[in-house]
Amino acid sequence: MQFRQLRYFAKIVEAGSFSRAAALIHIAQPALSKQIAELEDEFGITLLHRSARGVTPTAAGEVLYQEAIKLIRQVDDLPAVVRSAQGEIQGVVCFGMASTMAPALTGKMMEICRASLPKITLRFITGDSETLRDKVAAKTIDLAMVFENAPETGFTREVLFRQRLYLASRKQGTTEKSTSLARITQLPLMLPTPTNVLRKALDRELAAAGLQVEPVAESDLFDVVLSAVETGLGHAILPKGDFTDMPGHPDIATTPIEPPIYLTACLITSRDKPLTRAAAAIEAQLLGFLRSQVGQSAFKGAEWVDAEP
Repeated sequence: MQFRQLRYFAKIVEAGSFSRAAALIHIAQPALSKQIAELEDEFGITLLHRSARGVTPTAAGEVLYQEAIKLIRQVDDLPAVVRSAQGEIQGVVCFGMASTMAPALTGKMMEICRASLPKITLRFITGDSETLRDKVAAKTIDLAMVFENAPETGFTREVLFRQRLYLASRKQGTTEKSTSLARITQLPLMLPTPTNVLRKALDRELAAAGLQVEPVAESDLFDVVLSAVETGLGHAILPKGDFTDMPGHPDIATTPIEPPIYLTACLITSRDKPLTRAAAAIEAQLLGFLRSQVGQSAFKGAEWVDAEP
C-alpha cells in the first residue's frame, strides 16, 4: 500500500465519482481506477460501491476513509510542526465552534491571531455541537467550542461559561420581560432534533415541570431556525440573547426564559491527541479573548465558570 493511494481514495469518496476525483487531482481516470483496484486487492475487500449515480464507500471503505484523512492531515501538518520546533510558531489549526457562537468570535479571533500569530492559518468550521464533537473525536479538527448539557467522555475540556437560553421571536411591538415554560409550550416552536444538546436540556426541564412540547418543525441548522423565526413560521429556543453582532437579523427579538435554563460552553480537544504548538497557541489566545468578552452584549446571558463542577 502506498500513501498516495490513500490520498486518491479519500479524494474519490469526497468527490463522489472517479471522474471528478481524477479531474481534481490531475490524473487519468484509468490510472486512478487502477490505483484503487490495487488498494482493494491489498485489503482483500471491496471499498467502494460503484453505480450510475456515482461512488460511495462500503462499510469497510468508510472506516478506511476516516482513518486515511487522519493520516493525510498528520502528514500534511508535519512540515509546519517540525519548523515550529524552532522559531516562530506556524501551521494550520482547525477550530470548530457552535454556529450560535460564530458571529461573535470569528472576526475578532482572526484579527487577534493574525496580529500575534501571523504564521498560523486558522481554518474555521461551524456546526451544531454534536457534529463538532464527532469531528474532534475523529481528529479531523484540533479543538472546538461546543455547548454541553452534561460532560462527554473521551475529551479533554476547559469549562468556559454557562449560557442562558432565550426564546427567539419575530419582533411584534413590545417584548415581554420574560417567558415561562408553560407559555413556551403554547407557542409554535422550531426546535433542534431530540439528540441535540439544547433540545435535551429543554426536554429535561419541561419534563421536570410536567410539560411537553410538539414542535412545528425540527432542524439542527442555525440558519434554518433563524429563517423560520424571521418568516413568522414559529419561535425558537436559542443560547443567544442578543443579535446585534448579526446585522442581517434585525427582526429577531429575544426573551429570557424563567426559570433559567443553561448550557455549558466548553473548549474540547481529543484526549488521546496532544495539541500541536500552533493549536495550543490558538487555545491560549481564545481563552484570553473570551475572558474579555463574556458578559458583554454578544454574550448576553453568559456567566464565566472558573472551575468545572
